[in-house]
Amino acid sequence: MDPWVWWLIAAVGLGIPLVITTMPEFGMFAVGAVAGAIVAALGGGIVVQVIVFVIVSVALLAVVRPIAYKHRTQRPELRTGIDALRGRQAVVLERVDGGGGRIKLAGEIWSARALDEERIFDPGEKVDVVEIDGATAVVM
Repeated sequence: MDPWVWWLIAAVGLGIPLVITTMPEFGMFAVGAVAGAIVAALGGGIVVQVIVFVIVSVALLAVVRPIAYKHRTQRPELRTGIDALRGRQAVVLERVDGGGGRIKLAGEIWSARALDEERIFDPGEKVDVVEIDGATAVVM
């Protein structure tokens, strides 16, 4: 049997534990075995095949594994409550200035005041919510 066939058998053999254990390292070794099969099919000697297998496997372990680990341990940032309202855009319903006013934010009517006391927002204007102070949205 040709050497490239053995490399493909090794790749499949390494792919089985990948599926069973969900350890990505087995997949990286399987890709290295496929690279060894390609070198064997192109006529490279056994030493070159093994070197390519090792280089590809180690390179994938060095590059992909830290990225995969970071994504596995990093939780998606889920903002809820008033944290989810910061940075959103709202529509002015009643004139908003440093003293107060009303906006429509996330489908609800909120009391609001301008961040800059001298700034005035007229009805229909779009504003950005900077923070929530109690039950009042501070906008700019």
